[in-house]
Amino acid sequence: MYDQFYIGHTSNNLEERLKKHNSHHKGFTGKYNDWEIVYFEKYDTKSTAYARERQVKGWKSREMIRKLINKQ
Repeated sequence: MYDQFYIGHTSNNLEERLKKHNSHHKGFTGKYNDWEIVYFEKYDTKSTAYARERQVKGWKSREMIRKLINKQ
C-alpha cells in the first residue's frame, strides 16, 4: 500500500517528470527516489488539469485517493 502521494500536473513528458522527481533535487519529491506513477489522467488544457489537481488535493484524504487509484 502506498504511504506518500504526489499530486501534480505537467505539460511535459510524464516519464521525464518522474525522472526529475526521483533525482535528489531540492523540494518535497527530491527527498525520495522511489516515486512511481500509479495513476494519471489526461486533460486537453493546462487550466483543466490544474483544476483537477486542486480538486484531488482538496480531498485531504488518503482513502479517497486510494479509491481513485483502485477504480482504474
